[in-house]
Amino acid sequence: MMNETIPSALHDQRIDRVVALIADVSRAATASLIAAGGVILDGVVVTAGKIKVREGQSISVDTALLPTKEMPKADSSIEVSVVFADDDVIVVNKAPGIVVHPGAGNPSGTLVNGALALFPEMAQVGDPLRPGVVHRLDAGTSGLMAMARSPQAYEALVLALSERRVSRKYEALVWGHPTVASGVIDAPIGRDHRDPTKMAVVVDGRFARTHYEVQKTYLKPMDTALVECVLDTGRTHQIRVHLASIGHPVVGDPTYGGARSSLSSPRPLLHAFRLGFIHPISGQEMSFVADMPADMSKIIARCS
Repeated sequence: MMNETIPSALHDQRIDRVVALIADVSRAATASLIAAGGVILDGVVVTAGKIKVREGQSISVDTALLPTKEMPKADSSIEVSVVFADDDVIVVNKAPGIVVHPGAGNPSGTLVNGALALFPEMAQVGDPLRPGVVHRLDAGTSGLMAMARSPQAYEALVLALSERRVSRKYEALVWGHPTVASGVIDAPIGRDHRDPTKMAVVVDGRFARTHYEVQKTYLKPMDTALVECVLDTGRTHQIRVHLASIGHPVVGDPTYGGARSSLSSPRPLLHAFRLGFIHPISGQEMSFVADMPADMSKIIARCS
């Protein structure tokens, strides 16, 4: 049973949309859950999805009544670029455009499906719906991800991430030239109060911190800059939201104001190029680097 208090970001939203967001399920699954009596609002069983919620109300969602989810299946047709693998840890270089794990709207064709074809034992590691996954990249983001191949490694890596002992560096092409060449964006992130399908810097959000440093600036075809970012925390869309909050959205990011015709891209130009951590079993220091993918390099080559 999930128990939540309706935040201001979801005030006056339909309850079926709220449940879909809270439980991370499809609207169809939400409808089934409501029909089964699995949603309670302020102590009253909800009978219709069109009811609108108010800030401060208490909502309970009995996820045990959700339709049974199918476990991810191995799919050898999904290409996975493996950078490193041993009995406990896998490091992959995720291609842009691929979703990390199955979820609402993406039941198959994900990185996890491909990884299971290479490492079938990973099915028993971590959350069975997202096996082996200890951290994620957005579908449009490319670059390095660590995955766990053993339960011991999974627990250790999740703890290391929570304690900020995993080094993650990204490079992004952003609009404009930051006035300060390097700095720290220390701003809480939560659901956008105007559009709860997006994230935003909000006073009631969760602590989030991003370090950035400008690597290079360009004047043509428009003012842009190549920026390196280091994460202290790992909030949803953190880099994209933080860079947009200081007026420099990632090129190609339509969600946060980065889609412009003068320099178009089918995806946000954000790449996780460096990953470092202590191996959870051997204790060895691990460090990996992934070159910028061709699609991002080609667009940056147009800048001068």
